[in-house]
Amino acid sequence: MAKEFKLSKERLEELKTELHYLKTVREKEVADQIKEARSFGDLSENSEYDEAKNEQGKLYSRIVELENIIAHAVVISDEEQSSDTIGLGNRVTVLDLGENFEEEYQIVGSQEADPMNGRISEESPFGRALLGKRAGDEVLVEAPVGILHFRILSFER
Repeated sequence: MAKEFKLSKERLEELKTELHYLKTVREKEVADQIKEARSFGDLSENSEYDEAKNEQGKLYSRIVELENIIAHAVVISDEEQSSDTIGLGNRVTVLDLGENFEEEYQIVGSQEADPMNGRISEESPFGRALLGKRAGDEVLVEAPVGILHFRILSFER
């Protein structure tokens, strides 16, 4: 069974737009680069040609990746989730009990994760620890630096 990719509707649309751009505009640009590089002569010592072919490989790899994500995407919606426990898409405020520091995160699908901006994957140890919990619950998260202890202060959709 193929892996499902949990995405917001907005993120799915962004990926579809990117795929369309890559298949139409970018693919033609790369083909033109290869055509131009071929005109420079001997392909065995033509760095422009090698670079254009590498770019083409990256492009096709990204197209295949996007097609796979889109084909196996599961759009998450608020209606499907319980309102009394933490779920995908929720913003969660936690207190780091070790550092006595408050932080806010949003739990998202793995394709939308951006930890530097407070968007953590539901597949990460921290994301998994928060799912299904309620405000007031305490969670332990195993991290490379050791066990981290958090209290959930609040969450919202």
